[in-house]
Amino acid sequence: MEDLVDASDEAARGLTDIEGFLFWEAHRRTAQSRAAEFAARVAGLSEGQKAEIERWYVEEQIRVCRMVAHHITEHITAVEDHHAKRYARLRRSAYMATTLIIMMMLGLCSAMIIAVVG
Repeated sequence: MEDLVDASDEAARGLTDIEGFLFWEAHRRTAQSRAAEFAARVAGLSEGQKAEIERWYVEEQIRVCRMVAHHITEHITAVEDHHAKRYARLRRSAYMATTLIIMMMLGLCSAMIIAVVG
């Protein structure tokens, strides 16, 4: 059974990796296309200059995209941490309230038994 879980986890990670690769590749192709369109509109550029503009633009777009992805990842991590701490506080409060209610019920039951027997 454990092998199935491991294989399932590994398959999920593999799919996530493929999805990430396809995302970055689509972004790179879009940036390449936009840069080529821009360079084609600028008159007087040599093929080498056009290629340099395209290369720079694609690198810049990927850098910006990675910065944004990093920022989003940090934000999601911070939100998850906040919710985990909040959930832990709520869980502790629920345990304490449950313990208090049980203690009160035991005390009430004990008092009723003593009253009936005594």
